[in-house]
Amino acid sequence: MNSTISDAPVMLSCQGLTRVYSEGPQDLTVLDRLTLEVRAGERVAIVGSSGSGKTTLLNLLGGLDRPSDGSVVIAGESLAGLNETRLGHFRNRYIGFVYQFHHLLAEFSALENAALPLIIRGQRKKEAEKRAMGILERVGMKARADHKPGELSGGERQRVAIARALVTDPSLVLMDEPTGNLDQATAGTILTLMDELASESACAFVIVTHDPALAAHQDRVLRLDAGKLLEQERAPA
Repeated sequence: MNSTISDAPVMLSCQGLTRVYSEGPQDLTVLDRLTLEVRAGERVAIVGSSGSGKTTLLNLLGGLDRPSDGSVVIAGESLAGLNETRLGHFRNRYIGFVYQFHHLLAEFSALENAALPLIIRGQRKKEAEKRAMGILERVGMKARADHKPGELSGGERQRVAIARALVTDPSLVLMDEPTGNLDQATAGTILTLMDELASESACAFVIVTHDPALAAHQDRVLRLDAGKLLEQERAPA
């Protein structure tokens, strides 16, 4: 971690984070008293085998699921203290989420999908779409802005989903396999955009990935194993 990031305020903090599922006669502990701290402007990759709980962790960090025990604090606010309505408003203000399978609304165009978080926030449609078009342009989707998800390739839908996550200028972006459906050139464009946001607006990123190149590009790489996060050794530059 460089000195600038190490001096930055903590954007995300987890203490004792635990998630237990009751399935059949035995409980399944997916996350076991996990600890994580991410600072403003820091980019953290989380790797691990399939089924290790990476997506479960992202869902807890984003308030999409509740922990069995422990805490998640974002921008100084404990998610445990928020009811569903306040949690929804908090997510809209502070968190951008890139899901593995897009979750775009089929009846809306790429532009409308990207602008939706701002419209939900109460921003005027024209202003929201102007901001969304700027982000779509940065991810190479301006020319496809009027197309609906069914008319887009998997990689194009992923780029729209990334634009939707970034349109609110969030403090924290959670990404689940963000470059899984992208070609190398487009993935490079997304990495550049992430770098710019981390530097310009101190946006923090937590990225779940199986892509070694994407993981190596981040400030830190953590491996999720047996419900714990372990710092992964970086190869010498």
